[in-house]
Amino acid sequence: MVGPLDRVKILFQTSNPQFAKYTGHWLGVVTALRDINRAEGIRGLFRGHSATLLRIFPYAGIKFLAYEQFRNALIPDRSKETPGRRFASGASAGITSVFFTYPLEVIRVRLAFETKKHSRSSLTRICRQIYHEQAPDPRSLAHTNGQPTGPVAAVANVVQKVTPKIGISNFYRGFSSTMLGMIPYAGMSFLTHDTIGDIMRMPMFAPYTVMARSRDTEIKTENGTTTKRAQLTAPAQLTAGAIAGLVSQTASYPLEVIRRRMQIGGAVGDGHRFSIAETARRIFMERGLKGFFVGLTIGYLKQIPMTATSFYVYERGKWLFGI
Repeated sequence: MVGPLDRVKILFQTSNPQFAKYTGHWLGVVTALRDINRAEGIRGLFRGHSATLLRIFPYAGIKFLAYEQFRNALIPDRSKETPGRRFASGASAGITSVFFTYPLEVIRVRLAFETKKHSRSSLTRICRQIYHEQAPDPRSLAHTNGQPTGPVAAVANVVQKVTPKIGISNFYRGFSSTMLGMIPYAGMSFLTHDTIGDIMRMPMFAPYTVMARSRDTEIKTENGTTTKRAQLTAPAQLTAGAIAGLVSQTASYPLEVIRRRMQIGGAVGDGHRFSIAETARRIFMERGLKGFFVGLTIGYLKQIPMTATSFYVYERGKWLFGI
């Protein structure tokens, strides 16, 4: 169910002309799913899901691995553990994971954005399409009888000669807004999860939230000693992860909407690359402040259980392997 909801969220965030009318309505998601199924069939509901599956494994692995490394560097012992250091560790981990997996994110969004009834969605086709997209020719800005004139034409000729036609940069549309959005998203995610975990391990809650056979243990390392935290029960661990998903999604959602609009820039309009400020201005002019939160409910339906599950597997994995 996550795949279809994710596609609808992307269509809402990018203001796809065929689905923008459904945003803001209680039954908008259901209606959008129905229309996609009628026009494209079941496969249409999962368009872009293949890129999601390719991305999620390296993204999650790199994020949690990087978090452990940054946490060990910024918080060598419990005496130096502060909310600021936790936030910085999580934000750094999120930025690291996005840096290595971002092209697959762009491919996923572009696949999900397409709504042509008879177009066959494929990774290779969309990759070629993204690679060969070019910004509008500057020489078209000033024409006389179809020919460029004046200083604009002179500058355009120079740019045309010295600028290499490399399409790799097209796979990084919206990268700047993604990096900015990852700071509050990953930072608040890890900070909230660890803080809720501390609260649940307090003596007044521990009998109900901590596993009976688990307890805090001291582990000797090269830098001294660290504490291996007591394991939370499954319901408590899932609750901590769910709250982390709720908080992080809310904190970073406006920047997520901005980056989605930037990522589909080559598929709409004349291919002009808008900056973060320009994109935010266009969203505000179209829908006002609520435009930055289009599809947030769908985001909750996906992000809360996904974050809860990922943190559960992460914590249980560390405990089982003695990390």
